[in-house]
Amino acid sequence: MSTPAPLRVALIGTAFMGRAHSQAWRVAPRMFELPREPEMAVIVGRDPERTEATARQQGWREAVTDWRDVVERDDIDVIDICTPGDSHAEIALAALAAGKHVLCEKPLANTVAEAELMAAAARDAAELGVLAMCGFSYRRTPAIALMQRIVAEGRLGEIRHVRAQYLQDWISDPDAPLTWRLDKEKAGSGALGDIGAHIIDTSQWVSASVITAVSAQLRTFVPTRPVLGESSGLGGRGVEDQPRGPVTVDDAAAWTATFDNGALGVFEATRMALGRLNANRVEINGSTGSIAFDFERMNELEFYDAADEAGLQGFRRIQVTEPEHPYLDAWWPAGHGLGYEHTFVHEVVDLVRGIAAGGGTHPTFDDAAQVQRVLAAVEASAGDESRLTQVEAAR
Repeated sequence: MSTPAPLRVALIGTAFMGRAHSQAWRVAPRMFELPREPEMAVIVGRDPERTEATARQQGWREAVTDWRDVVERDDIDVIDICTPGDSHAEIALAALAAGKHVLCEKPLANTVAEAELMAAAARDAAELGVLAMCGFSYRRTPAIALMQRIVAEGRLGEIRHVRAQYLQDWISDPDAPLTWRLDKEKAGSGALGDIGAHIIDTSQWVSASVITAVSAQLRTFVPTRPVLGESSGLGGRGVEDQPRGPVTVDDAAAWTATFDNGALGVFEATRMALGRLNANRVEINGSTGSIAFDFERMNELEFYDAADEAGLQGFRRIQVTEPEHPYLDAWWPAGHGLGYEHTFVHEVVDLVRGIAAGGGTHPTFDDAAQVQRVLAAVEASAGDESRLTQVEAAR
């Protein structure tokens, strides 16, 4: 039997997500049996020196600065997009048109119009055997994947409540510098799109339903931040002496939601919750049980079964480290937990298997476009002051 051809990958982006994806491509074939061997062919970045250094450190064979040439190359099979949101649509559309499989980081785009163009292109490409997947990596957390399985089995009965929070504090310091994530032109939105998108996707996937209506508020607590420029350091000046630029995205978002299965949703996303580093939480309450997850305890799941004997009812802790649990048969003995980086490894595993099988990857660009529509609805609701009902003052 002939050996399947390698899957030659080009990754676009050298920063946080670029490093996370690089590790995933490197590790996935070492821990999982894959139908095709990923080959780390090219990494693309804007700065030649930084891109060369990243290629050496992360194991990419070649470093280049023009993604357009890479997309057209015959020796590339997969384009992995780890750039700011304002470039997702252009790169993904070009890659799909060139017949390349695409993995695109979340949120899919900066606007609904862009997301729907990408989803349509992905549907057309799928008819030719070309796959597109959006990188909502938290779906690949074993405990969340187990959560989805338990709900799909009907163990919670009729879903009544979905509540989700994503709490961080990394910009709580008012003198934290202005970065691209705080620029609406590049990022699309702030906490809403950056981390709120994750809890929207997780909630819709786990509950097997979609959000149909929202009522929302957005807040920007720190309207300006220091502009430090391209160089590192402060050039001998304190941060208080630096010029400040406008923050054009939200610091925090809160909204209620209606799901198409009748469930009531309550959501919160903030990067200003002091003491919360990465509290990505989802809880679902049904007519016969409840289930809850917090990424700060990512190897655990809490499950409540109303059928338990009276007097012994209560949330039970499931340590999600058993080989029967999603993805874990390829890792360590039971009780040895995984970390954040493993979610990206699982993402690569599912993508490679999907490419080899000719389909079946998730979340699709259609799934991601639905998340984008929810993000847009939250922004629209928050911008409509007429929807606020004032509380009558005490007499």
